[in-house]
Amino acid sequence: MDSPVTLERDGAVAVVTLNRPERRNALTVELKEALHQALAEVAADPDVRAVVLAGSGKSFCVGQDLGEHVKSLRGDSATSFDTVEKHYNPIVTLLATMPKPVVCAINGGAVGAGLGFAMACDLRIAAEGATFATAFSAIGLTADSGLSATLTHSLGAARATELLLLGESFDAAQALASGLVRSVVPADEVLGAALTLARKLAAGPTLAYAEIKKAVAIGAVSSLDTVLAAEAAGQARLGVTRDHREAVEAFLEKRAPAFEGR
Repeated sequence: MDSPVTLERDGAVAVVTLNRPERRNALTVELKEALHQALAEVAADPDVRAVVLAGSGKSFCVGQDLGEHVKSLRGDSATSFDTVEKHYNPIVTLLATMPKPVVCAINGGAVGAGLGFAMACDLRIAAEGATFATAFSAIGLTADSGLSATLTHSLGAARATELLLLGESFDAAQALASGLVRSVVPADEVLGAALTLARKLAAGPTLAYAEIKKAVAIGAVSSLDTVLAAEAAGQARLGVTRDHREAVEAFLEKRAPAFEGR
């Protein structure tokens, strides 16, 4: 059998791909565990300086595999949602806190937890035919995979509430207009566009990118005093790095800096 998640290297870029195209990359326990393992591996690898998260086939990810979920409900409904804390939360945490940029290549539908995974990434590129939906309320559930936070921070509380309550789908053009995705390209160009962006990031000051991710996460939920203190601490950490010194020297010498992630 094919692995439910594949991991490939493109220089300093790691490409992690959900690989159940026949089921639109619906999330089984096997896939979730494999995804967590792959993300943990690339997060800890100093040779990986940027990551692409992609889906195989015509969809990015349609969320939980409801066939597997129904079997769980029929077996022991009291433990059916252990997967949220055991799988979904760690995956989203890895994506959001990974000390390197993560670009999501949304080649098709991103629904439920699939949308949550995409929103946990730092940048998103979508296919022209991609569709998005929260979908939780349609099956009598609330949000998971961080969507109540990521949608609120990206769109504001009113629009996030609307999307979560009504579960209405929206298309790539609407996602672009609302700032949820960076760009929209033809479906056969999504992965290439994501790789191009990831390669650019991988060649950049990756330690600074990691600090930026921390600062934005703190800034989204904290007071000004806390944000200012966090920014000052981040600048102090970066100020002694080789990348900062290289960038300053390169500026004075009127040349492009060569960042090493150190």
